[in-house]
Amino acid sequence: MKEIIKNIFFKIWYWYISTIDKNAQVIFMNYGYSQADQKLDLIKEDEQNRYSIQLYNHAISGSEIEGKDILEVGCGRGGGLSFVNRYYLPNNVTGVDLNRKAIQFCQKHYKENNNSFVQADAQKLPFENESFNIVLNIESSHRYPQVDVFLKEVHRVLKPGGLLLFVDFRQEKDFELLDSQINKSGFEFVKKEDITDNVVEALTLSTPERTELINRLVPKFLHDLAHNFAGTKGSPTYNRFVDRYFIYVHYILKK
Repeated sequence: MKEIIKNIFFKIWYWYISTIDKNAQVIFMNYGYSQADQKLDLIKEDEQNRYSIQLYNHAISGSEIEGKDILEVGCGRGGGLSFVNRYYLPNNVTGVDLNRKAIQFCQKHYKENNNSFVQADAQKLPFENESFNIVLNIESSHRYPQVDVFLKEVHRVLKPGGLLLFVDFRQEKDFELLDSQINKSGFEFVKKEDITDNVVEALTLSTPERTELINRLVPKFLHDLAHNFAGTKGSPTYNRFVDRYFIYVHYILKK
């Protein structure tokens, strides 16, 4: 029942952001990543999204992106895929999301010649076998009804030796099931890394900017919901990461 309510709220929130965000100020919806001794060089226009961008950068770090065919499943409003495209020079990038408004936003907002955006279900990808070198999935899979089906679909569309670069959170008790689903999908574990502390650091550092955005875009009676959705410092979501009720993990999986 809680998952149903959460999914309904997420759809409403997506609709609301799409309705009020006329100037494309919200192009990321992840919790971010920070490591105190590392700071990614960004152009001025990207600085406001530093921590969300750094999550993408960490997910792809060490993987060869240039000249590759990239798919992001759960691309949202496209900010992360745009970052990868602009900074890492892949051959082409494709974004998939179930939300129609998100895809319409991406199609209107990102004009590079080598990108495309498709409304589709993560559990039924509309692509031929062995179409992509790398699949990204950033803070999205925890909402999928059948993660095992999603993993099998990703395995199908990846070329031999291709990678699934995957970051998301779960309750600790749920990772045994997730790891079993990964194994049964035919993937090889290249890396599994707990990045919960890095996510907490990012949420702490980004709280002033997220609060300012909430104050500017969201009616006051919705502020508590917005702070919880954004994971600002002191919100229930933030505290669940601090208390390690939620664990955030980075996977590199190979076909």
